[in-house]
Amino acid sequence: MSWRSSFRCSKFRHVYGKPSTKEHSYDGVPITHSVHDNHYCSANPCFIAVVTECAGGGSFLVLPVHHTGRVDPQHPRVCGHSGRVLDVKWNPFNDHCIASCSEDCTVKIWDIPVCGVQQNLTKARKTLIGHSRRVALIEWHPTAENLLLTSAYDYKVLLWDVSQVGAVLRCPVRVVLMPIYHRYPSDTLLLSVSFNNDGSRLAVTSKDRRVRVLDPRTGKILQVSSSKSHRASKVLYIGGLKMLLSTGSSPWNHRQIVLWDPDDLSEPLYEEDLDGSAGVLFPFYDPDTHMLYLAGKGDGNIRYYELSTEKPYINFLTEHRSLLPQKGLGVMPKRGLDVNACEVFRFYRLIAIKDLVEPLSMIVPRKESGIFQEDLYPMTAGNQAAMTAQEWLLGINKDPVLMSLKPGTRVANPYPETPAEKGLVRQLSSLRFQAVGAVTRRDLDFMEETFLEEQLAYQDAKYPREVSDLSGWQPDETQIPLWTYCCTPHCCEPAERPPPTTESELLQAFYRQQDEIRGLREQLNHKDVRITQLELEIKNTRNNMRATF
Repeated sequence: MSWRSSFRCSKFRHVYGKPSTKEHSYDGVPITHSVHDNHYCSANPCFIAVVTECAGGGSFLVLPVHHTGRVDPQHPRVCGHSGRVLDVKWNPFNDHCIASCSEDCTVKIWDIPVCGVQQNLTKARKTLIGHSRRVALIEWHPTAENLLLTSAYDYKVLLWDVSQVGAVLRCPVRVVLMPIYHRYPSDTLLLSVSFNNDGSRLAVTSKDRRVRVLDPRTGKILQVSSSKSHRASKVLYIGGLKMLLSTGSSPWNHRQIVLWDPDDLSEPLYEEDLDGSAGVLFPFYDPDTHMLYLAGKGDGNIRYYELSTEKPYINFLTEHRSLLPQKGLGVMPKRGLDVNACEVFRFYRLIAIKDLVEPLSMIVPRKESGIFQEDLYPMTAGNQAAMTAQEWLLGINKDPVLMSLKPGTRVANPYPETPAEKGLVRQLSSLRFQAVGAVTRRDLDFMEETFLEEQLAYQDAKYPREVSDLSGWQPDETQIPLWTYCCTPHCCEPAERPPPTTESELLQAFYRQQDEIRGLREQLNHKDVRITQLELEIKNTRNNMRATF
């Protein structure tokens, strides 16, 4: 019998996590107290968005990536939702467009200015109204532009084309799942969603804790897992290896990871119990390095694995340990990493007990870390869409448009250019960064002033202040009460007002609330007195009737 070593040589076995210092983190961020199993954070090379805690509605914070250090408590926020914000996702093909879902039953699409959010942003570019319960999940399509998937607690899964005309969209382009004959099956209440590489398949986990593979165009269920030893909570497509990975728990409440063949979910390919913790395991996969990261909600550690097509399919590398637990995590796209430092992955850990967002870089140690390592950074998915939403709806499938991370390298798009609407903010951004070359500080200040003047002129033209300029004004349907859209009363909240900016406004709001509370107390006292009078009248009437008989 030949001896075979269990040690597997890998160039990623020495990967280590490098947490940022407090000066290079985001301190003082009031992270949301929501208990949903979402990430609450999303990042791109320009901005980082974090869902925050606030009273009287929902909001999230958008900060430039390099805006580290102590965050001003009065920093402007995106606060257009009337209910708690449950998740945010950046558009993969537009670094200045972000989607948010909320308990107010709506999904909103926001345009973030190039210079960041300078004042409270309350008006969204698009509002998607098609759900009657809180919207828990949103996911952008990986290859088609402007396609957004939404899932809510009304047992509906909808697909939207956000490039359609109008500030309010009520009709999705596809209804993937929905209740039938007023039945609410548990397989339509989703816990997690994941597109495959070209977006032609959708893997989901549902309330019944099974894994399903769907056709997102028709909603047809192609595969359903039948394993009784695994209760899935999160699912992830493993691009390039033709596998599915799910995290969940065993019948003995041990956290598990399971690998599946997406064409046959009758039996798992691999199954492993990890520990007995109760937090949900969030899986993250890097298709360029074939590395899998597992981070538990409420845990302080992050495990690394390397996946392969040969048995046992998954190999443990090491783990990063921290004393501070994470509530959620955001991930930086590959095009935003520091290739000179051999950074292959970057997390943004939400540490709620410290009000801290901590960047955590995964570093591959190399002797020469100042040069580009081609073996670490192959061609990866870029920020250019492969096709339009209409092409995908017609049945066309295309792989993502790849790009090189090597500085100064540009790869031609293999697909013809697709006409897509580009906002004025994005055009100003491209002109701004093309123009900034070898310029002096005085020229740079002049360009900044010119850019801000253009932004203000654009805002004035879009939102006129004088009554004479409102000839083409249309009513803002986003402020119509939500019960007109067939929403249940318990999920409706009053329209949010922007927070006070001065001390006098804050005092006025405080006194107004005190008057309202005093009036409600007087009404309750009057009702109590009236109830006592009615009880006495009923008692006297009964005594009179008894005396009569």
